[in-house]
Amino acid sequence: MEMRKAVDAKASGLMLVLCMIWGLQQVVLKIAAVDIAPIMQIAIRCGLSALMVYPLIKLPQGVGLFSKKYLLAGMGLAFLFSAEFFLVAEALRFTSASHTVVLLYTAPIFVALGLNWKFASERLSALQWSGIFIAFVGIVVTFIGKDTQTGQFSKVLLGDAMALLAGVMWALTTICLRLSKLSEVHPTQTLFYQLMGGFILLMPLAFALGQTEIRWTLLTLSSLAFHTLIMSFASLMIWFWLLKNYLANHLGVFSFLTPLFGIAFGVIFLDEKIEFNFILGTTLVMLGILVVSLQGWITPKIKALKN
Repeated sequence: MEMRKAVDAKASGLMLVLCMIWGLQQVVLKIAAVDIAPIMQIAIRCGLSALMVYPLIKLPQGVGLFSKKYLLAGMGLAFLFSAEFFLVAEALRFTSASHTVVLLYTAPIFVALGLNWKFASERLSALQWSGIFIAFVGIVVTFIGKDTQTGQFSKVLLGDAMALLAGVMWALTTICLRLSKLSEVHPTQTLFYQLMGGFILLMPLAFALGQTEIRWTLLTLSSLAFHTLIMSFASLMIWFWLLKNYLANHLGVFSFLTPLFGIAFGVIFLDEKIEFNFILGTTLVMLGILVVSLQGWITPKIKALKN
């Protein structure tokens, strides 16, 4: 079995580019929303990307893509993936791209909580529980100060709640993948299930919600090209290649840059205003996620300091 390497300059550069792309995703969706609804953008990109991924699928010998062994788990994965991006699309209608990307990236906290009860190897340490507490305090802080009108949730609060729930759906997708037979297959197979399911489920939803009008402008075409070729295909193929060749926990550290890029791009391209409570809450959320994810690195450092 080929040994995975520690992250080098090449991997670091690629991860930096990937985090920029992932942080730009919600911003591009919101910019193009004047010509094509976010849910329609996501549905189309899922269908086109699925066609691109299909020839690259690597199946176990003697197993079909839609065999009973994987089909049920694939359908569950597709549903959760679609629910995540439906919530992202709706969140962008009510709140900022900055809020959406930060709250979406709370997913690692929910993954840690979900797997804690299933696997002994995933049991949370006291340090990790403290990280989860910090992150949840941060989530609460980001919601403080939102306007309410006559006891009703404001649009921004509703959008933020949807973005947070999208993070939960992303976490459930990860947990479903970990607990099902799909954990044994090549990533291109699971990616295909998610993309094709996203197209099949989100396109009818776009019609049901009356969000199918498309103005075929340069902005629309540019957004679809970005999401199909760069976001849903190229960036994920590069990510899978990195996971195959480098240590996953080393790569995961870089993912915390994505929300920061998302906030920066939201301010630069959408002129979004960042409230103080949101900055404070985001800082706490990111700190909490770092503590949970880097526990294996932090604990030896603390012991070394004590000695």
